[in-house]
Amino acid sequence: MAEKTSKPYVAVIGGSQVRPELADLACEVGREIARQDAILLCGGLTGVMAAAARGAQEAGGVSIGILPGPDRRSANPYLTYSIVTNLGHARNILLAHSADALIAVDGSYGTISEAAIALKLGKPVISLEIDWVLNGLTPARNPQEAVTRALSAIRR
Repeated sequence: MAEKTSKPYVAVIGGSQVRPELADLACEVGREIARQDAILLCGGLTGVMAAAARGAQEAGGVSIGILPGPDRRSANPYLTYSIVTNLGHARNILLAHSADALIAVDGSYGTISEAAIALKLGKPVISLEIDWVLNGLTPARNPQEAVTRALSAIRR
């Protein structure tokens, strides 16, 4: 059966523990994704994931969390929908495959793995406030530019 929505899926990836200013940035990314009528995907837990989902919720958007564990009760409270996988870090592969584009806000090894998988799949990955280097990332200066770049890359 064909996909019922033509809306793009944009994943926001980043650390589960994040400084307040980066949480604010991720929240604004989530708001902008909702404003531009896209679906937000994330890992469904805390930090960047919760902040982005909160932003999407505040702007009336839809967010989907792909959880690493077996229980939806571990999901952050801002998600519209959550999917349990019980796959641990392997759920990063599902997130990369499910997204049309990804936006990395901060993060470390888990975020890097998601970005690397997405790049290997030929998907655009936009970076915002990261301190690591991965060939193929497209940097952005602010949340609006990050979302615009992600959506432009999807439409190409």
